[in-house]
Amino acid sequence: MKGRVLVAGFATRHVAQSAFRTGYSVYAVDHFCDQDLNWYTKDRIRFDELDDLPAAIEEMCRRHRLDLIVMTSGAEDLSTDIPISGTSKEKVTRFLDKLDMQHFFEELGVPVAGLAKEGEYPAMIKPRRGAGGWRNVIVKNPQEIAAWENLYPGVQYLIQKVMYGVPSSVCCVADGIRARAIAINEQLLRGEGASAFGFCGSVTPFDHARTSGMVAIAETIAAASGCSGTVGIDFVAGEEPYVIEVNPRFQATVDTVEMAMACNMFQLHMDACKGILPDTPLYPAMYAIKRILFAEKDLRVSSNLKDLFPVIADIPWPDTFFEEGQAITSVYGRGKTKEAAQTMLDKNITTVQQYLR
Repeated sequence: MKGRVLVAGFATRHVAQSAFRTGYSVYAVDHFCDQDLNWYTKDRIRFDELDDLPAAIEEMCRRHRLDLIVMTSGAEDLSTDIPISGTSKEKVTRFLDKLDMQHFFEELGVPVAGLAKEGEYPAMIKPRRGAGGWRNVIVKNPQEIAAWENLYPGVQYLIQKVMYGVPSSVCCVADGIRARAIAINEQLLRGEGASAFGFCGSVTPFDHARTSGMVAIAETIAAASGCSGTVGIDFVAGEEPYVIEVNPRFQATVDTVEMAMACNMFQLHMDACKGILPDTPLYPAMYAIKRILFAEKDLRVSSNLKDLFPVIADIPWPDTFFEEGQAITSVYGRGKTKEAAQTMLDKNITTVQQYLR
C-alpha cells in the first residue's frame, strides 16, 4: 500500500480508479458517488453543491488519517491541512480565471483565440470560471449577449474570437519547470442545444497534421505555467492549432489516455510532482474512445448496469432518476484503428441503450 490519498472534486471516479490501480488506498469526496467509485475507494462522501465541498473534505479528514489530497474539477483552489499532490493554490488561481489565462497566453506568445472586439461577430461567450464548456455559446449580435446575461445573471464572462477546427487537447505532466506531453486527444462535444460545447467524450490518440506543433506548444505552456503533476492544454486544431485553455488538474480524458497509451496517469502525476518526467515520449498501443450518454428525456434507470462493466464506467445505482440532459454513464470502444474503436463503441452504446428506455 503506497499511502492513503483523498481525491476531491465534482467528479473523481477516473482519478480514484487510476490511483487504486497503482496501489493507493483511496478515499473520495464526489458529487455523483456512482457504483464503481465504491469499488476503488475505502470511503466516500457525496455532496450536492460545490459550496458543500469544503465541509465534506473536512468530514473525511475527521474520519480518516490521510497522507495526501488530489484536487479535481471544482476543488483546485481549496485550502486543506493535508499535503496537496499537484499544483499549489497560489499557482493554480491564474488558470481558474479564463481572462487571466488569456493574458498568460498572450504574454507567452503562443497562438491563442484572441478576445473579440466590440461589435465583432460571430464570437464565443464563456464564463470566466468553470469547466466542461457547458455555458459556452456562439453569439451573433448584442441581443444574444443580453440573452446569455439574463440566463446567467451575475456571471462574469469574456468574449473570444471564434476559431474553427477540431476540439482537442494535449495531456502533459509537469514538475513546475519542465513538461512532457503524454497523449494528444480529440474532444467530443454535445454539438447541439444549449450545451453544444459541453464535453461528452474523447478519442485517444488524435490524428491530425498539426499534432507535433500542438505537442511543442503544450509543453511550452505546461512548463511555463509553474504547475505540477498532470496538466491539460485545450486546443482548436484547424489549419493551425490555437490554444483555448489550461486545465491544471486531472482531465476527463484520463480513461482514453490510459487505455490507448498503456500507462497509469496517477503514477505519472505522482512522479511529476517529485520531479520525475518520462525520459522518452509515449506511443499509443491502440485507439480508445469514450462517450458520455445523456438522458434524452426524464427517465429512471431501474436496471443494475454493473454487469456491463468494463464496457461502461460511472455506473449509476439502480432506481436512479435522471432529468433530461443529465449525464447517465460513460461508454467505451477500443481497437487497432479509430474505425474499429468507433465500431465497438457504437455496438456498446446500442447495448447500453436497451437499459435506458
